[in-house]
Amino acid sequence: MRTKLLFAAAAGAGAMMAATFAQSAELHFIRCGDNGLDEDRKVIAAFEAANPGNTVNMESLPWGTCQDKSLKLASAGSPPSVSYMGSRTLKQLADNNLVVDVKISEDQQKAYQPGVLNTVSYRDKFWGFPRAFSTKGLFLNCDIFEEAGLACEAPKTWDEMYAAAKTIKDKTGKAGVGLTGKDFDNTMHQFLNYLYSNGGQVIDPSTNEITLDSKNTLETLKFYGKLVEVAQEGPTAFERTQVRDLFNDNKVGMYIDGPWARGQHKEGITTKAAPIPAGPSGVSGTLLITDSLAVFKGSGHEELAMEFARMMTTGDSQYTLDKPDGWGLTPILKYEELGYEKPYYMDDPYWAVFVDSIPTGGPEPLFVDYKAMQTTINSMIQGIILKDDTAENLVAIAAEELEEFK
Repeated sequence: MRTKLLFAAAAGAGAMMAATFAQSAELHFIRCGDNGLDEDRKVIAAFEAANPGNTVNMESLPWGTCQDKSLKLASAGSPPSVSYMGSRTLKQLADNNLVVDVKISEDQQKAYQPGVLNTVSYRDKFWGFPRAFSTKGLFLNCDIFEEAGLACEAPKTWDEMYAAAKTIKDKTGKAGVGLTGKDFDNTMHQFLNYLYSNGGQVIDPSTNEITLDSKNTLETLKFYGKLVEVAQEGPTAFERTQVRDLFNDNKVGMYIDGPWARGQHKEGITTKAAPIPAGPSGVSGTLLITDSLAVFKGSGHEELAMEFARMMTTGDSQYTLDKPDGWGLTPILKYEELGYEKPYYMDDPYWAVFVDSIPTGGPEPLFVDYKAMQTTINSMIQGIILKDDTAENLVAIAAEELEEFK
């Protein structure tokens, strides 16, 4: 039988919480999308039962508007109590004094997968409770490999990846690899998967020093530019889902995506998932992306809101979201150490691709102006794709521009 998490047992903590939060309050909770609504309602019911007189008003908004509404409300002085936010925004929110730092006990910290808390850390504090977590892997279309006369074996290094992609291009006329270059967030994300697999980083989270201008980045950008030779035509017109469409249409031999991709590949094609190949200066890694529940400042019941967010992101509530019949995400917690018998990812070669790379992955960089940072890095990537400048100049220019947004 699964043992209960000490920090997530709502019933056991009910008396204490009820005493602590005796004054009645209505929490305004903004969530994104409609997936998992019933499960969230169950957590809300348990929370309200444990805190008599306190209620949660849940507002579920479309993905394209949920975060913007939270920011507008906060800026207008009527913040939500808790809101689902991309962790990339937390540094900006913290610097603008819009959110409070959240308290995560040492036991809770140990329960997270390695690196997860780095995605919400700034100034040695945590600014959100991680809620959704993703890592990436390399997907191979084995039918195209076979058509090119290749065994469907995953490349372990960049050289092996390029060689396989070139053979596919030469022998079949199809793209060996799918490359993103559109002015979109996942263009930067795709690049960071390669950068973290080459020992690089964008910013040092401890010192706030821009570290982009390095040998590691230069090697990565040059390789990204080299992949253009064996990619689909016009990478700057593509983002990840469009590349996936090419993969499904048997027009691309390899591309990078998350664990959910297995359920989005067309029936009838033979695929294989593998770790992202390692660069010359690194080991196989991945970008670690999280979304979080942020507790906004100014609601008047921040401690109560924090307790609600904590309950939402632990125990069965979190496990239900992570598992394949939920959102199908990389496990955010080490469930095997928390009393869960045979979690969905254990002893599964497919999930091993997305779990084993966590310790060598790196977080989505935190900047006070995330959109400006994204634009700067995307401009660097597009510059190498279009051959607008040398890799050396593109990296140096991007690093200098990032100083303004850190």
